[in-house]
Amino acid sequence: MAGLPHWIIKETQHLLAEPVPGIKAEPDESNTHYFHLVVAAPKVRFMTKIYHPNVDKLGRICLDILKDKWSPALQIRTVLLSIQALLSAPNPDDPLANDVVEQWKTNKAQAIETARA
Repeated sequence: MAGLPHWIIKETQHLLAEPVPGIKAEPDESNTHYFHLVVAAPKVRFMTKIYHPNVDKLGRICLDILKDKWSPALQIRTVLLSIQALLSAPNPDDPLANDVVEQWKTNKAQAIETARA
């Protein structure tokens, strides 16, 4: 880090000692003017109760782009559209709420009525 202003060195050391939650930041080894960043997927959950096979009682959503398929290229709009699509077309083969998926598989009409209520 030779040749860098003192404040940048100090801030870099502070960042490495106390990382920002959800973000991994490391200075580039060959060019200390650059950082390599990894931003964790956003955390999205429903605050109101949702009766859906892919949403649990805590409001967490089983959606691949919120987990292993996350990409920094995704926009908030894309995430919201994906959630909207999942709400319209549940994926009973990848449930998060087992009790809901059972009703969904055995009596879809009743499951939809329960969700509306």
